Amino acid sequence: MLRQRGPRIKDIVITPIAIVDPPLLNAAGLHAPYALRIILEIITDDQISGISEIPGTSDIEQALYEAKELLIGKDVFQLNQIRTVLTERFGSESPLARGETPWDQRKLVHIFSLVEVACMDIMGKVLGRPIVDLLGGKMRESVPFSAYLFYKYEGAGGEFGFNLKPNAEGWEAAKQKQAINPEEIVFQAKAMCREFGFKSIKLKGGVFEPRIEVDTILALYKEFGPSVPLRFDPNAIWALDTAIQYGKELEGVLEYLEDPVRGQENMAAVRKVLKTPLATNMCTTSFEEIPAGIKIGSEDIILSDHHFWGGLRASMTLSGICETFGRDLSMHSNSHLGISLAAMVHLGAALPKMPYALDTHYPWQSDEVIIGGRIKFTDGSVVVPDGPGLGVELDKVALARLHQNYIDCGLKKRNDEIEMQKKVPGWKFQSTRW
Repeated sequence: MLRQRGPRIKDIVITPIAIVDPPLLNAAGLHAPYALRIILEIITDDQISGISEIPGTSDIEQALYEAKELLIGKDVFQLNQIRTVLTERFGSESPLARGETPWDQRKLVHIFSLVEVACMDIMGKVLGRPIVDLLGGKMRESVPFSAYLFYKYEGAGGEFGFNLKPNAEGWEAAKQKQAINPEEIVFQAKAMCREFGFKSIKLKGGVFEPRIEVDTILALYKEFGPSVPLRFDPNAIWALDTAIQYGKELEGVLEYLEDPVRGQENMAAVRKVLKTPLATNMCTTSFEEIPAGIKIGSEDIILSDHHFWGGLRASMTLSGICETFGRDLSMHSNSHLGISLAAMVHLGAALPKMPYALDTHYPWQSDEVIIGGRIKFTDGSVVVPDGPGLGVELDKVALARLHQNYIDCGLKKRNDEIEMQKKVPGWKFQSTRW
């Protein structure tokens, strides 16, 4: 007998957590000792559980409690209705709500993406199929990721802060080391690639004067050679002239240059001059911005992030738009655990085309909130989970420990500027620095 309706939402459990994060540098400042996440568990009236994960702030946590009251009793299969209810409550958001920082600050896209993944986890369990099949089916058995390098201060993060965790070995020891010059970044890259098998490399820039960062890319190119694609992200901190000057110097070296300048018009101006493809997760970050980006030619590659683009299905829609207008699609990352990584892998496996390895911060994290511990990388790739839904399950003991971290650390939102001032008193974020 056919089921007449999907399972209804009986309860929603919202758990803010804090995970250890090393002192990584970016254009907005410095990572705090802990990165904040929110874990969502949706429980249906027939006791099926679905989970998901997003970047956390106290504001988003409060909004989720408001959303919870609206969603109790909803059919998890009716995602269009769920999105409508959330949009009516929180309103549509202007692209300006994203903010100038490297991370997205919009509320609605966070909330819906979180709810959607948990609902799709439940759908997969009801149907006995992995989420990749709900997105159209598997195009690849495993999904490749890129090494993600950061300039950083010495330190392990968490309770150790700028100090070193004793008895660490291998990558756990290497990732604690200072990396503020080309030689130290090359050391970091070799250690990360040795541990995870990555076949391509990304450097997060926007931290030091451009000459230092370009020399770092050139040092990586010298060390790894042309067979290892390199990508570089100045985090939109460069002026137009700076981007053109150093972009020309890096032609033939980079796989792509990500957000060298701020805004679609500046990106289009750089793109007209350089041969290197331009990627973005800062100038075109919503469907509303795509027409203008296509019209003026602001990028070659859009770096999606299901947390910020409105979920997994929206990311598949974005893939179709990119294909229609001759753009490539890859994936942005944030400081995440295995729930988000599993969702990224399902999405990556479903994309019709995936010309570039995806970004991931996962090597920088040491905590985990899924049963069985941390997800394994083989030759830089993650095999698509074959269980129903996400294919990963929540570890309630680990969740409680990481929630206690959240209570103890006292952080309520991300503010890299304040963290940077611990090292450089008076330091201020500038939207254009060089």
